[in-house]
Amino acid sequence: MKLVSTPELLSLQLRVIASLVLRETRATFGTSPFGYVWAIITPTVGVGLMVFLFSIIGRQPPFGSSLALFFATGVLTLQFFNQLSNKLMTVFDANRALLTYPIIKDVDTLIARAVLVAATYVVIMVVFYTALIALKLASLPAHPEHVVLAFLATFLLGLGFGTLNAVIASLWDTWTQIEKILTRPLFFVSGIFYVPSQLPPQARDLLQWNPVLHLVEWFRHGFYPNYNSMLLDVWYPVSVGAGMLLVGLAGERLFRQARY
Repeated sequence: MKLVSTPELLSLQLRVIASLVLRETRATFGTSPFGYVWAIITPTVGVGLMVFLFSIIGRQPPFGSSLALFFATGVLTLQFFNQLSNKLMTVFDANRALLTYPIIKDVDTLIARAVLVAATYVVIMVVFYTALIALKLASLPAHPEHVVLAFLATFLLGLGFGTLNAVIASLWDTWTQIEKILTRPLFFVSGIFYVPSQLPPQARDLLQWNPVLHLVEWFRHGFYPNYNSMLLDVWYPVSVGAGMLLVGLAGERLFRQARY
């Protein structure tokens, strides 16, 4: 029997994941390029409409001079996290037939879908922020390295929460509805419409337990040259995301037989 080396196994696994990403792309957006374009347009138009409505009623940006930039750093961050956690929740059921092939592992399907969501939001954020800069509604990020790190931290938190969701949902169907109810308040407690540091101490003490709020604050720290957050702890969302990912992967391994 010929032994397969570690590099060959790694190469094979990467090819499997790449194939799954292509399959996920076609399943999600169809074969037409317009399907992918529509996925980019939808959140962009959503943020633009929100800015337009608030501009009409005379709302001033809570920080900086651009209402569009302030809202975008909040809304797009939350959308990215939500898309990861929601899309990954159904990944095991959606790929049940594929998992009968020994070469394809449950974790491969998780990684493939997470990579597709992340790649989509890279494009969405680049297009949206570039448009804001072109329209003189924003400047270049003051700390671009923090924008990148905040994006990666959001990916980690969404991946961790989504993996945990996927395991729970595969064992308990009702979790998909419960999770939506539990995460709905994130829109109001993640600092999207306000500067958390300007809230009373009692409110700050409560909101600081929300890891998504730290990610929004991190993005704003990356874009604004003088955004001094009293709540930002960059290691908190990273730690929560890594912890959830480890628990989720352990749960996937532990309850694998129970799902099939």
